[in-house]
Amino acid sequence: MTLPYSSATSGDKALAEIQRILQQFGCNKFGVMTDWDAGTLIVQFEWHGARVSFPANFKGYATAWLKENPWTSRKASTKAEWEAKALEIGSIAVYSILRDWIKAQVVAVETGLISFDEVFMAHVLLPNGQRMIEHAKANNLLPNKEAK
Repeated sequence: MTLPYSSATSGDKALAEIQRILQQFGCNKFGVMTDWDAGTLIVQFEWHGARVSFPANFKGYATAWLKENPWTSRKASTKAEWEAKALEIGSIAVYSILRDWIKAQVVAVETGLISFDEVFMAHVLLPNGQRMIEHAKANNLLPNKEAK
């Protein structure tokens, strides 16, 4: 099976669509940042006073792509070049993944399927700049996944 979004070509087009979707949803602030060291694309927006920030890990996508397309000595590139290609594919694919995810969440909220808080609560920024999910993890508020 081909990894979904592995042939995505236009991060800029998907980013513009994300901005348009969020603007139509009523967001009054929007921004995006790439943290190359962490391998993360960070999308931020504000909706009715709620500041939302969610990172999308393109290194994770690159790892999945490499698992599906492992480097071999028969490739016309070095292992480092192959891994760089995986990062490039991941850094483009993440835009399309986010566009589709955001569009689905916004439609769910707009149609009353689920509330804004239920969809985005984990990514809402607290006054100290920490996301709610980070606060919950740091304070052991989530169920222990290791327990049986």
